[in-house]
Amino acid sequence: MKKIIVPVDFSEHSEYALKTAAKLAKKHDAEVLALHMLEMSTEALSVSDELLGQKAVFFMKLAEKKFNDFLDKDYLEGVKITPIIKHLKVFSEVNDVAKQHDADIIVMGSHGANGFEEMFVGSNTERVVRSSEIPVLVVKSNVANINFDVIALACDFSEESIDSYHHTMEMFQDIVSKIYLVHVNLPNEKFSSTAQLEKMAVNFFTKADKHLRSLENVRYVSDYTVDDGIVNFSNKNNVDLIVMPTHGRKGLARFFKGSVGEEVVNHSPIPVLTLKI
Repeated sequence: MKKIIVPVDFSEHSEYALKTAAKLAKKHDAEVLALHMLEMSTEALSVSDELLGQKAVFFMKLAEKKFNDFLDKDYLEGVKITPIIKHLKVFSEVNDVAKQHDADIIVMGSHGANGFEEMFVGSNTERVVRSSEIPVLVVKSNVANINFDVIALACDFSEESIDSYHHTMEMFQDIVSKIYLVHVNLPNEKFSSTAQLEKMAVNFFTKADKHLRSLENVRYVSDYTVDDGIVNFSNKNNVDLIVMPTHGRKGLARFFKGSVGEEVVNHSPIPVLTLKI
């Protein structure tokens, strides 16, 4: 982890993300790329009319001043931080900036401010998560502990989930105390018996690592929705980080049909890390 991108919109939630990124940067000797997207129309940026041109310059200068003031924080002392201002209109373009700068992770707040500062409200967070080709860490509040000692990895035991399992193990197994693999058993036609779940888990780990050592960390949770099951389990078991596999631009993994993944990102009070598979 050498480069961390933080989308900044001047809101309280983007400051939570900036504080988290600063802690990660100090721990990993990484650089923080603070990205502010100045949402202005193409016409306002290129118009020849003198008055409109002056307005465009005014708002750009205002954004630069607010940006500089926002980054003037004690907790950033000792952190290499690079401010970036882009005139972007689509939140998926955060991924393009990440690729341009060879970033390793995006850290962002899940909500933004109102009015002029409104940037990351609901679906905008989802767009970044869906389009990102690198991990996205979404935080809702001040993250006191970035060691993430206890992790919950959402898993459906499909072959598609093997990569996310490997990635999670590579990232965390040597630095955390516990990694739970959480499977949510749903009612009605999606319900599986205990015997069926155990067979699925055995088949998964036989393919994933040729051993069954991780079976002891598997937890089967019964709930009405996958997102409720993951969040409820995590709250009850003092989980520090929820890991969710995604398919990036192709949408969420098969296990997370519809808006399940976005629901976890939007509603979990616990930090969520999305991994593209």
